[in-house]
Amino acid sequence: MPLYEIETDGHIIITWADDQEAAQVVAENSYPMETIKRMVKRPRDSWVISKSVLGIKDEVDLCTVARDCLSKASGDKVNAIRLYMGETGVDLDQARKVIESNMVMGW
Repeated sequence: MPLYEIETDGHIIITWADDQEAAQVVAENSYPMETIKRMVKRPRDSWVISKSVLGIKDEVDLCTVARDCLSKASGDKVNAIRLYMGETGVDLDQARKVIESNMVMGW
């Protein structure tokens, strides 16, 4: 079954579907108020995101540090980002990405 990358107004969906029409149905069911901007059939059956492209380095356990900062900040995203920047020395954009992705995972 092919893997499709579907970009909507606010999301990028990665899904398996029998064909492009089935992939479109997945996107429309998941985000009915959003317009599909782009749909691509991936050349392989897996999806890889490069950590280096996201600015993530292996020297620090990012999730542990981010979750600790979220805990110290009682879930306050802005405060957690500030704490994360102080503990790791990363810039605002990198800290935001790590904190937000850990919030989504349910820190």
